[in-house]
Amino acid sequence: MAHTTLGITGATGRIGGAVSRRLEERGVAHRLLVRSPHRVASHVAAANGLLDAATMDFADPDGAAESMAGLDTVFLVSASESADRKQQQLAMVEALSRAGVRRVVYTSFAAPAPDATFTFARTHYATEQAIERAGLEYTFLRDNFYLDVFPDFVSADRVLRGPAGDGRVAAVARADVVDAALAVLLDPRGHERAAYTLTGPSALTLDEMARIMTRVTGQDHRYEPETLEQALASRAGYDPEPWQMEGWLSTYTAIASGELSRVTNDVQMLTGHAPRSLEDVLRGA
Repeated sequence: MAHTTLGITGATGRIGGAVSRRLEERGVAHRLLVRSPHRVASHVAAANGLLDAATMDFADPDGAAESMAGLDTVFLVSASESADRKQQQLAMVEALSRAGVRRVVYTSFAAPAPDATFTFARTHYATEQAIERAGLEYTFLRDNFYLDVFPDFVSADRVLRGPAGDGRVAAVARADVVDAALAVLLDPRGHERAAYTLTGPSALTLDEMARIMTRVTGQDHRYEPETLEQALASRAGYDPEPWQMEGWLSTYTAIASGELSRVTNDVQMLTGHAPRSLEDVLRGA
């Protein structure tokens, strides 16, 4: 088993997995905190002692506390969206304390507040507050929406629909979040009790995004604003739970509100490079 004081949660996911791979490339020992350690067993075995793995499930904070024992720093990727996500994350903060973890780097959300328009941003606010109350050293990476997901929001007829009005969003590339996380994990000096709002290089309307998608892909895309009633009707076929529907719709109404339009320099400050644009993401840069 690796001798490590660094743990990475969500190490089979897009953010946690990418951070783990980058650390491994640099020869940094760390523990993969994952729901199913058997899924990474062969990778751990091939890492020549650089990695170990332990069970980490937000639904089992007691087990998570045991799995985090001996760690000094944990990169805490927020839990999957669920009806009880807030309770799970608050319980995980308690587990961090019980395990003796000193420092947490937490993937939060831009403009967290108890009354944020985006419903899941309220959970991030509560989690940040719990981390501060617990007396943990922390760095909050407050990610805006991911640029990478907007192409996934496009329907089969290449229409981006939602009640976002003409609001702007300073969405950030996942790759830039990974780069920022790596920077604060590898050199924590100066990042203690700090919060960084990670954004792209500009704030775009969904109409501008559709035009960029058209230009880059060569296929016509367009944005179709919806009223809340239209948005509810167009998504009803997915039969979501009420909390899911509220989260889906508030993704767009948060953009309409202007709460997510602020562009920061935090990606460049942390990583040394300019943030990736939507064009970059679409081209796989």
